[in-house]
Amino acid sequence: MPKSTTLHAADSPVATIGRTGTRTVEPNRRTSSLTLLAIFVLINVWYYSNHLSSPLTDPRSSKIIIPIPLHATETLEKCRLLHIKPGVPEGFYERKVSDRFQDGTKKVVIRNATIWTGRVQGLEIVTGDLVLDGGIIRTVGPVGDEEFEGRADVEVVDAHGAWVTPGIVDVHSHLGVGPSPALAGASDGNSLKGLILPWMRSLDGLNTHDDGYASSVAGGLTTALILPGSADAIGGQAFVVKLRPTAERSPTSLLLEPPFILNRSYDGQVPLRWRHMKHACASVYSGTRMDTAWAFRQAYDTARKIKDSQDEYCDKAIAGDWRAIAGKEFPENLQWEALVDVLRGRVKVQTHCYEAVDLDNFVRLTNEFQFPVAAFHHAHEAWLVPDVLKRAYEHPPAIAMFAAFARYKREGYRHSEFAPRVLAAHDIDVVMKSDHPAIVSRYLIHEAAQAHYWGLDENIALASVTTTAAKVLGLDHRIGYIKADVVIWDSHPLALGATPAQVFIDGIPQFSAPHTVLKPSSLQHAPNTPDFDQEVEDAVKHEGLPPLLTPQSSSETVVFTNVSAVFAKNPSGTIVETLHTSSLVSPATVVVQRGRVVCEQSGSTSCVSFLAGDQPQTIVDLKGGSLQPGLVTAGSSIGLGSIALEPSTIDSPAYNPLLGPPPAITGGDGYMPKAVYGLQFGTRDALLAYRAGVVTAIVAPLHSSFIGGLSTAFALGSENKLEEGAVVREVVAMHVTLAHGDVPSVSTEIAALRRLILRPPSGEAEYWIHKLTQGEIPLVVRTNNADIIAVVIRLKEKLESELGHSIKVTILGGAEAHLLANELAKHDVGVILMPPRPFPYTWDRRRIIAGPPLTNDSTIAHLIRAGVAVGLGPQGTNAEPIISGWAVRNLRFDAGWALLDSPDLMTRGDALAIASSNVERLLGLPVDPYQSDLVATSGGDLLSFEGKVVAVISPRRGKVDFF
Repeated sequence: MPKSTTLHAADSPVATIGRTGTRTVEPNRRTSSLTLLAIFVLINVWYYSNHLSSPLTDPRSSKIIIPIPLHATETLEKCRLLHIKPGVPEGFYERKVSDRFQDGTKKVVIRNATIWTGRVQGLEIVTGDLVLDGGIIRTVGPVGDEEFEGRADVEVVDAHGAWVTPGIVDVHSHLGVGPSPALAGASDGNSLKGLILPWMRSLDGLNTHDDGYASSVAGGLTTALILPGSADAIGGQAFVVKLRPTAERSPTSLLLEPPFILNRSYDGQVPLRWRHMKHACASVYSGTRMDTAWAFRQAYDTARKIKDSQDEYCDKAIAGDWRAIAGKEFPENLQWEALVDVLRGRVKVQTHCYEAVDLDNFVRLTNEFQFPVAAFHHAHEAWLVPDVLKRAYEHPPAIAMFAAFARYKREGYRHSEFAPRVLAAHDIDVVMKSDHPAIVSRYLIHEAAQAHYWGLDENIALASVTTTAAKVLGLDHRIGYIKADVVIWDSHPLALGATPAQVFIDGIPQFSAPHTVLKPSSLQHAPNTPDFDQEVEDAVKHEGLPPLLTPQSSSETVVFTNVSAVFAKNPSGTIVETLHTSSLVSPATVVVQRGRVVCEQSGSTSCVSFLAGDQPQTIVDLKGGSLQPGLVTAGSSIGLGSIALEPSTIDSPAYNPLLGPPPAITGGDGYMPKAVYGLQFGTRDALLAYRAGVVTAIVAPLHSSFIGGLSTAFALGSENKLEEGAVVREVVAMHVTLAHGDVPSVSTEIAALRRLILRPPSGEAEYWIHKLTQGEIPLVVRTNNADIIAVVIRLKEKLESELGHSIKVTILGGAEAHLLANELAKHDVGVILMPPRPFPYTWDRRRIIAGPPLTNDSTIAHLIRAGVAVGLGPQGTNAEPIISGWAVRNLRFDAGWALLDSPDLMTRGDALAIASSNVERLLGLPVDPYQSDLVATSGGDLLSFEGKVVAVISPRRGKVDFF
């Protein structure tokens, strides 16, 4: 570690730069100037009022005298303010107490920390202590004992070498306006009253009771820009908030450096505060791209005319030409004043913009009307057009993006996981953001960690959610660096599953008794991520759509060398470690012939008998990597569509028989849809998941509620349905969905389901329900609410009583399943948890276990402790199947995260099982363990940020696919 140093806020290079960048006029000199100006104006008004006769003609000449109006001082002050720009408040670096300081807050001394300061381009690391006092950080470096010994007003926290970073900053959130749980009475993200709405303000709809605040802080998030939604070309003004609760409990009390005309009044603060304005490109509201582009131009033309009128008016007022403006009011318009401020360079423009065509359009707009853009948000194709970004007015915008969330709409189809790396290589500022609740902002640090995994430098990845994000907000003088808000982490912040041990906002600890998990020493440094140079080159070459079908396969002998571990399924479905080189003298060798492992041994002569002869061999050095079972996914609609929000690319929802009988041609009352008929092979989500070690997907037909039909299992790496092994099993399970808010009611659905099972109508439904009642296929109930889960348990009990034997039931979703963990275990009802880390998206999901640091156990751990069989679905977006297929590729990380949260409860084999064999068992997919695919990773295993999938070994297909 670097040598310990002591830093003081007033002496830091950042602070020095900030001071030299502010205005040099002293406050008392400016006040004196204004006083003299006011006296001069008043003397003139008094003189002309008392010494001139009407009509104000000088008796000694023929000149007409125009008196200085009574409002002249106010007018001149308005004119002066027009040219003042936002910046660091005067005296900011000399302050002793934060303006957000809460009385009674103790001084905090954090000792023995590894501090990432954010300085020196994110390369500075200080080992030592730091002091928080008065809501700001006083000292970074060694702290003498006199700072805290014997003092009751000082709280001492021993970090024991843990990483400390600035608080995480989210530049794109809808927290508090896009409600959690989702309730119509609190949904204030979008106005649909027009295409151009710069007068709208997210602050006016900010709900301080949203469940997302505490969740976000639990992920280290301390500051967020709350944006209006993207239904409009200009959706309105955005506001920066701190996420800690305040004594006042109001939205206004959350604001960080609120803009100077928050309530249409100047507060005398110079420099001014930054404002923020949300724009959205492309086809928004009800318009085409052409409509949107014209709406932008028309709006800015209106603002420009107002600005020009103001400038012309003020030129005359400042010149003393009161006659020219006699009887005229200062030209201003409450609706358009914020857009006028954009043209005056006093607003940070935050623009939702996806594709090259949209980015190019908006860049042209910035040059036509001469205003800079702070950041393009989402910007899925920005990485393909860096030169376009560099043509933007004044400076290239930062790009605020997702790590892997893509293909949910056409505009996001060409996104690449390598986009952050490519943009950084072009010197474009990279920011990772959440778009909460699309990506739950609690996991914003995980977005940065994924970007790092895919090749973004460590310092840039950390900066993307701290210093660079603060710069985009114009607040890097007070957040983003070690200045006020800090997070103590349980591991390196870019390590998988990194979780805060404590968060300080304005010097106030946010957890009274945080629950922490001891992480292994290997996670106390940044992951040694894989080499993706070739993949980056291919992504750029193919403009975001590189070929994903397996480029090379072999049915001959493949030799894997330098293998550190081998995991495999045993006949019971348990995953065990069959080989681990920690107890051996040298790495192992594994030989595969025709897709089957025929030898695994350690030592210089390992598997030598299989390597003799002249047969062709392919040798793969795993560099300390592993072999492990391929993963199995369920819960999303992967394979049923390519672009979630493009209807022509997806399979449409099945009929809901409770809303009207299905057509007779479909079977009428005996209708039972099969997902296998709607499968689409070779989708990008499927092939990317395959390259991430997910070999099989189980999907049910798309449906809104009640009967979902029959799921199917298919191979994610297959090119088409006719390929050998493409359909693993045509029918896997029968699916239903139950949720409050369904039409008709849950009680109606339960009654119908009971009748359907006990007295099935003739036809397809009768055949498969007979399979269900005989225990040959399970009933999978997608639900999250504990009360509905209780009804399902009781229904299973009654059905079994009437049938005389047991049936298989699995809960899919299960956000509140922990409330009935013992009952689920007693009645042998398993849970596929989707998402693995629940969030209160809806009322049915509000009673969750939040997991560390808010609770001791995660939901996964709680269920396992009770004896419930658990599998994982994808984390996804809003827990919606249709827009969660992109997240299947991250199933490996979700399983690894679950292991890290519960090291006392789970082994690596258990973690692999909840993402593979447990899912197969819970959904009734019988797989011969000797026919199960294996995944080879180099540099690490599937459960880490260090392993790279390089091959899939398939006994079922008799070959090895290489990547």
